[in-house]
Amino acid sequence: MKKLLLPALLLGAFATLAGCSTPSLITLNDGREIQAVDAPHFDKDSGFYEFQQLDGKRTRINRDQVRTISDL
Repeated sequence: MKKLLLPALLLGAFATLAGCSTPSLITLNDGREIQAVDAPHFDKDSGFYEFQQLDGKRTRINRDQVRTISDL
């Protein structure tokens, strides 16, 4: 019983963590599309969306340049 409990708990933990990431597609007003690893965070103080691109680069884009944000 104990031999099966640990792998089952680990599998459940990994499945839960895998479900937390929601890749997003950000479409800009000029038609460009940027893929993000997770949903972008909006910083109210600066007026910018902050996100991480698929290549790992942290990026900030002004809210006025963003047309849509959708989940992939």
